[in-house]
Amino acid sequence: MKVVYYNMPMMSDPVIRLTALTHRYAGAAEPALAGLDLSVHPGEIVGLLGPNGAGKTTTLHAILGLLLPTGGEVKIFGLSPIKDRARVMPRLNFASVDVDLPSNLGVAECLSIFADFYNVRQADARVEALLKQFDLQALRRQIIGSLSAGEQMRLKLCKALVNDPELLILDEPTLSLDPYRAQQARAVLRDTLRQRKLAVLHTSHNMQEVESFCDRIIFLHQGRKLAEGSPREVLDRFKSRSLDELFIRAAEGGELFDVR
Repeated sequence: MKVVYYNMPMMSDPVIRLTALTHRYAGAAEPALAGLDLSVHPGEIVGLLGPNGAGKTTTLHAILGLLLPTGGEVKIFGLSPIKDRARVMPRLNFASVDVDLPSNLGVAECLSIFADFYNVRQADARVEALLKQFDLQALRRQIIGSLSAGEQMRLKLCKALVNDPELLILDEPTLSLDPYRAQQARAVLRDTLRQRKLAVLHTSHNMQEVESFCDRIIFLHQGRKLAEGSPREVLDRFKSRSLDELFIRAAEGGELFDVR
């Protein structure tokens, strides 16, 4: 496997630091992750890219403390997401297309419950502000199970911001949204992220979104890092016209370029 690393500017201590992270599922012939190094700093949006099976979900699960890696180290805010879970989890949140909210709750009711869970101050005002930001005020009393996929995704984004997290994990956050709603959601997220200096790890197969939204991208293939840098740096380095083209090249060959 050939990898190139770009010289990144010095920044504050990382919110996420993965060091030589390895994980092999029971019975698997190959590891899901093989010595992955990754960091995300405050105020930075990092896109984690790769074809299905590249190791993205395993990486997210390790960060969220949902699995114990078989090797390497995971530090979130300098702490273990497993041993120090009670100190780590209140400071982060996530939105995933694959993780559903309780279908029998109302929209505002659901957000209020999560606000209470996170001990959010002035919870009612926080819920109202989020409903307004994501244009869900008219649906505040509607049962979640009756919402469209796009409406549910916008609600998941509200939930992900309800505790004003320092770290935000976004897993295909606009997959269910139409182009207008996707653009609207990205604008709200970027304003929020910049104002509050959040660290963001973002996975997506929408390469246009990644190119416009992310400060830095990391390509994975078979649990290993193929490339890292800003979208422009990566495109220029590989003389590629688009991230879509680069994604296909990575998925087909699993190798992009020589080590610098």
